[in-house]
Amino acid sequence: MALYTLPELDYDYAALEPHISAKIMELHHSKHHAAYVAGANAALENLAAAREAGDFSKINQFSKDLAFNLGGHTNHSIFWKNLSPNGGGEPVGEIAAAINDTFGSFTNFQKQFTAVATGIQGSGWAILAYDTISGKLTTLQLFDQQSNVPVATVPLFMLDMWEHAFYLDYLNVKADYVAAIWNLINWEDVNQRLLNAVANAQKLVLN
Repeated sequence: MALYTLPELDYDYAALEPHISAKIMELHHSKHHAAYVAGANAALENLAAAREAGDFSKINQFSKDLAFNLGGHTNHSIFWKNLSPNGGGEPVGEIAAAINDTFGSFTNFQKQFTAVATGIQGSGWAILAYDTISGKLTTLQLFDQQSNVPVATVPLFMLDMWEHAFYLDYLNVKADYVAAIWNLINWEDVNQRLLNAVANAQKLVLN
């Protein structure tokens, strides 16, 4: 029985237009995300079969398959919640205070995040994350679906910078895609993720 399932969206495929087209949303969710879900489940099945057979000759490959596909599933599941047809504007609440504390201003954060996103070489994600050790926010580049993420950071806002996320609408002009995303960010969701991250960080024991 499959452990991972494709989540339904909170909005229609056309709800994010004109910033993200219905065609991209349909392909992105029903094809790309679905493929990661299938790949993660297949990796689990392969790992289970290897254990049953006592043959671990391909264990490293199966583990890499799981890391890549489960990363794709997790990243997209957060990404969909991070967006809203009623999103955009500037954040309020704890996330606004945290952004000002770390970056100095919302404008500074926008500039830094845009540079992170447009500077990705190849495929990956731009991320606003909470560092559970320092208690500060940070930005980072995630390569592919699972590489280059510092341990003990919790993603709050994730922007898909793979070409399938924007090419039909923006071709190779990444900056226009990133600029459009500011109109869709679900700051309520991002704020709640920060609150959850701060609460859960209290449970960590670091020696």
